[in-house]
Amino acid sequence: MKSLLTVISVFLYLLPSYLNGQDFPVAWEELTSSDFALAVEKSQGVCVIPMGVIEKHGPQLPLGTDVYTAREISRRAAEMEYCIVYPYYFMGQIFEAKHQPGTIAYSPELLYKMLDETCKEISRNGIKKIIIVNTHGGNNYFLQYFCQTQLAEPRDYAVYCVTVTPSADVQKKINGLRKSTTGGHADEVETSAMMVIRPDLVKLDRADSESGANQNRLKQLPIYTTIKWYAQYPNHYAGDARGANEEIGRLSIEGRSQRLSQYIKAVKEDKVTIGLQNAFFKDSQAPLDTKVK
Repeated sequence: MKSLLTVISVFLYLLPSYLNGQDFPVAWEELTSSDFALAVEKSQGVCVIPMGVIEKHGPQLPLGTDVYTAREISRRAAEMEYCIVYPYYFMGQIFEAKHQPGTIAYSPELLYKMLDETCKEISRNGIKKIIIVNTHGGNNYFLQYFCQTQLAEPRDYAVYCVTVTPSADVQKKINGLRKSTTGGHADEVETSAMMVIRPDLVKLDRADSESGANQNRLKQLPIYTTIKWYAQYPNHYAGDARGANEEIGRLSIEGRSQRLSQYIKAVKEDKVTIGLQNAFFKDSQAPLDTKVK
């Protein structure tokens, strides 16, 4: 019995080194079913959902720009700090672009349910830490709401949300290379990134065929309203992409990937979040019994 325990102890000690030496794909869909459990172990139970939408990106970029970008950043980061990367996820909030050809805008109810069900299915497969990596500005408020509603009922996994930006040093280098000073959507930086990710899909010669200027059609209104983006950028193009180049794109993609790899590592090391969630769920069942912390 003692020798058996010794063998088990040695096996458990060597297992992390063995898994680290295994060359598993980072992409969920590329893993075999027989390797999936080992990949979950190697990832320390962490999965990234690369989230974008299908929408117009000016006259020069493909509809799937956000999806391509989220997946590329996630894939590169996972190769630096291993985790499993979920397939392309494009079911996000994009009602403000429904007037443009090619936009896919699902109902609010379906958007929420699909993301919730996806997280539950990921958890059912043994992954208890889920990082949603967002590359679409229109998802920001939706994802904050989604994350907050994770506290509505007990669950055995944690959801983390992030929109990854380069470090201050990298951003300074990018700013120094830019020819334009405005942007926000299909602009010089986003176009540059796509020149690295999928150069075959970039039509840079079309970048000046439409205006990406802010039309300020609600400049007299001091508070937010639902039609604000349409009032400012009806062409669904914000900025001037003519100065796009691969050097800016490389800095942007590599900078964000490096930073995301650090976030993945931090989530792996996080031993607090799920415990606090469990304590919260327990306290919320009997709020009158909650003790002052």
